Amino acid sequence: MATDPKFVNNTTRSTSSTELESLGVSVDANAAEMIGPFIKHPLEHTWTLWYLQSDRSKSWEELQNEITSFDMVEDFWSLYTHIKPPSELRFGSDYSLFKKGIQPMWEDEANKFGGRWVIATGRSKFELDKLWLDVILILIGESFDHTEEICGAVINLRGKQNKISVWTANGQNEGAVIHIGLKLREMLRLPPLQMQYQLHKDSMTKQGSMVKSVYCL
Repeated sequence: MATDPKFVNNTTRSTSSTELESLGVSVDANAAEMIGPFIKHPLEHTWTLWYLQSDRSKSWEELQNEITSFDMVEDFWSLYTHIKPPSELRFGSDYSLFKKGIQPMWEDEANKFGGRWVIATGRSKFELDKLWLDVILILIGESFDHTEEICGAVINLRGKQNKISVWTANGQNEGAVIHIGLKLREMLRLPPLQMQYQLHKDSMTKQGSMVKSVYCL
């Protein structure tokens, strides 16, 4: 596991798979894997956590630091309790959680025809950390009917506004995009019109408020 002090948390937190279930995400006890004296619960996919700290002297690809990958519920919690929550990162930092083999970049083959559901968050540390944790639990718990469309999620820590986004593979698959958006809004208990879907091809050519939203929920 990475030990970069910028994102390592020196405190620990007691957790279990019950937090997945609290969001309506099922954990299959029958699929549990015995490893030594411990039982581990496998995830449907292997996920990779990435960290980015802004540095204008480097390219976007060079800024992406791959922390580690996991494919068990317990391994996720082990990772999560040893890294800093988003609220403790410096402005200009990102965490990204993507299916293994997909880089958190628009240009990646799995992302280039897709888009993202963007959720603007407040500055409350509790709100920020809880929302990010809930999003990644929903993702790794495979809570969508169109799980094959899910690529990953990103949290951007910025001075003016923080954002969390869920990336999907095909921005033209309207049915899947809308289903994922509605499911996110329901499970995160968000008010109406707080989520916007943007295509990556539009984000590549425009920035900030200039990016056109295809859907709003």
